Amino acid sequence: MARVLPVLGLAHLDRPFDYLIDVDQDEAAQPGVRVRVRFSGRLVDGYLLDRIEKSDHPGKLGWLDRVVSAEPVLTPQLATLCRAVADRYAGTMGDVARLAIPPRHARTEKETTPEPAAVVEAPELTDWQRYPLADSYIENLVDGHPRAVWQALPGEEWPRRLAELAAATLAAGRGCILIVPDQRDLDRVWAECEPLIGDRGVALSAGLGPTARYRRWLAVRRGAAQLVIGTRSAVFAPVADLGLVVVWDDGDDSMSDPRAPYPHPREVAVLRSHHERCGLLLGGFARTAEAQALVASGWAHDLVADRSTVRARSPRVQAISDDDRQIARDPMARSARIPEVAFDAARSAFAADRPVVFSVPRRGYVPSLACTRCREHARCRACHGPLQLDADQRLSCRWCGRPELSFRCAECGNTSVRATVTGARRTAEELGRAFAGVPVLTSGGDTILDEIEPGARLVVATPGAEPVAPGGYGAAIVVDTWAQLDRADLRAEEHAVRRWMGLAAMVTPHGEGGRVVIVADSSLAPVQALIRWDPVGFASIQLRQRVELGFPPAVTMASVDGPTGVITDFVEHLDLPTDADVLGPVPLPPGVRPPAGSAEWEAATPEDMDRDEMDRILVRLPRKHGRLLAEALVAGQVRRNTHRQTGPIRVQIDPPTIG
Repeated sequence: MARVLPVLGLAHLDRPFDYLIDVDQDEAAQPGVRVRVRFSGRLVDGYLLDRIEKSDHPGKLGWLDRVVSAEPVLTPQLATLCRAVADRYAGTMGDVARLAIPPRHARTEKETTPEPAAVVEAPELTDWQRYPLADSYIENLVDGHPRAVWQALPGEEWPRRLAELAAATLAAGRGCILIVPDQRDLDRVWAECEPLIGDRGVALSAGLGPTARYRRWLAVRRGAAQLVIGTRSAVFAPVADLGLVVVWDDGDDSMSDPRAPYPHPREVAVLRSHHERCGLLLGGFARTAEAQALVASGWAHDLVADRSTVRARSPRVQAISDDDRQIARDPMARSARIPEVAFDAARSAFAADRPVVFSVPRRGYVPSLACTRCREHARCRACHGPLQLDADQRLSCRWCGRPELSFRCAECGNTSVRATVTGARRTAEELGRAFAGVPVLTSGGDTILDEIEPGARLVVATPGAEPVAPGGYGAAIVVDTWAQLDRADLRAEEHAVRRWMGLAAMVTPHGEGGRVVIVADSSLAPVQALIRWDPVGFASIQLRQRVELGFPPAVTMASVDGPTGVITDFVEHLDLPTDADVLGPVPLPPGVRPPAGSAEWEAATPEDMDRDEMDRILVRLPRKHGRLLAEALVAGQVRRNTHRQTGPIRVQIDPPTIG
């Protein structure tokens, strides 16, 4: 007999079912293989979890239809992890398995995986000695499971440091997983790892074709690759004898998975470290409140350099302050978009033949416009999307692309507009005139530069798109900071500090003339964190504030999104603990997409009926009762399914955007 998990995506059917095995299938039907079974009259995909001698089911059992492949893709460790992630995020194990296991490619599966030839030797770890506890951490990777949050120094060659950790882990005979936010970071880390580990590692990312991705994934499953470098879903890679999981820059937006049950690789890595007794390292130039919570609880420890080393490696950071004499001499410093101190920093860097980077939060030319009279945002008459000004001085909609030939404000009737935000292209155009003779480069949107050549160059980039400068930038200027700080988002300040520190880390130390000018009030807490280079202190403040206000990670919070009536009925029937707190319904936060099926739901609603708005309800519980909240949400979804209730709904635990 076989115990099979059908991949159905329904909460009330998220459990194993027993099937009989034909004699002809007995050899191939092993735990972990893909199978096809008949369920409720139709054939569905599934995974064989276990072979059993006797079933507890009192009725008649069906037969296993066929074994799709004899390749055991769902290993026991991976099955345990998928179940834990599903329970943590109130999802189904089948949905998690879809994220963890790539689609099958039959021809690739028949290929023989070559045995690796490279011999990995222990690397030189001298640069890790700048972090006092690094030696003991690396020693424990051999047979222990150390857990730490690493605060990288300014200017740190972090891809090289991660490659050294990976090589040290493989040299000790254990496996390693390195998770990075995007393809650019993956390419940098792989370039550092390949000389150290040779053919004993693979890179996994969404950009690979199905054939290449499955071939590399099979190399990991078959034990030919002990190192996996990849983006978020690579955290599930079935690495044998896993010794270390590293998640770099866990606060990056791309770490949030848009597919149910929306797991975060940081939390998956924490679960994996617990279940498989392997090491864990969360690294970055900044620190999230979630990472700080792990340190504050004692579950992980700090891996930081001493303050004298941090000060020596940091660039000089200047903000707008009345106490600064240079800024006090500039009467326009507080009102100018780019004050004189920023131009002075750029000129000094160009004189030293070093590049300068300007960070602009929006791409395009003039991506946001408002009426010159009443300051109401200029919007498209067709879809109500925001209007933008193109480089050819024409107005168009950013959503539908429709040109606006004769703008008229809907509020006051005025026909002229003004810029509320200046984009990267317009900024590059203005700076090119200010620094004649200096090459101007832009990086952002569809055109992102990976690296620039040495020498005096002016780079205008959107946050996160800054190219690597060999030897470091001579200066960095951050403008339009209000666009990052004034967002209606719980994590706005945290994201701003992460962006700023990632940029400032690319600037040379102050002893070599490196300067960072941030056009913002120096008294603001995020700006002070950058000036002092104190990401740990800032994360501690963020965590303390969230404890007081009752927001994650101090509590476990779930969002229920969908039409008002649907989500209200869903929450009202939840069996929640007495200390649960229900907030809402309120409109979906800006930028949050509606649940899947919302468009079809609205189209099917008769025109003579009132259409519910897409709203959100938040439910929160103390962190220690997080499992109870997940169980209540699963029970609520089971009730919806069994009562055949319709309507789009999305249930997400610890959503990245709360509002």
